Amino acid sequence: MKTLKTSVLVICILCLSFNFVQAQQSYWIHQDNVKPSKIREYEKIAKEFREACKKHQPDTQWVTAVTNDMTYLYITPMENFAEMDERPFKDMAESMGDDFGNMFERFDTCYDSHGDYVITMDESLTYMPEGISQTQEGMNYRKWFFLYFSPEKEDELREGMKAVKELYTSKDSKGSYRVYRSGFGAMESYYVVVVSAKDEIDAATKGKKNDETLGEERWDVFMKVMGNITRMEEKTGEMRPDLAYMPN
Repeated sequence: MKTLKTSVLVICILCLSFNFVQAQQSYWIHQDNVKPSKIREYEKIAKEFREACKKHQPDTQWVTAVTNDMTYLYITPMENFAEMDERPFKDMAESMGDDFGNMFERFDTCYDSHGDYVITMDESLTYMPEGISQTQEGMNYRKWFFLYFSPEKEDELREGMKAVKELYTSKDSKGSYRVYRSGFGAMESYYVVVVSAKDEIDAATKGKKNDETLGEERWDVFMKVMGNITRMEEKTGEMRPDLAYMPN
């Protein structure tokens, strides 16, 4: 009976997640936590794998981001959870034979942990008056602000994030950002706010100008967010087009 109840609960969660996915764009993330001593070897293998994909054309795609703590994120848009059961590399693996397996054995020496999870863009909290887009040409530098929260605080947190968006809108801010929510496979609940820039200097310059645009009242509005999270983590990094893959 306990097993049955657990199964019903999991099905309900997946159904709720599926309905949310229909309204917003979700992404399947594969994350590799690469050892510092293995960065050069890892990137060599990753580029070999990309070239093999360009040759064998598996039916998938991804963009790649690398954070300052040597976390590699492979980001694939998804339409529904059924895609997680698909095997896009099946034909490629059969064609490559032992070379395919050997490549992943080499990957395994480069990290002690890796895994998969889903995040979903929340357009209602995203501020991009120029049009919502995951990537912007010439702006590969990234800042990620992870806002962790307890589930019972989510409604209040969302209200705070809506207030921030309203402030940006009322001030005609040029500091656009995207918001994603953690989903299936994530061990903690969080929103991540993503800011794009040309480079670190560009990000700092835009950040300072945005502070001036929003004015001192920004502090009261931001506290509506900060007062409803358990902790915040900030990461920097970049998008890596040389490690991305798109079938022809």
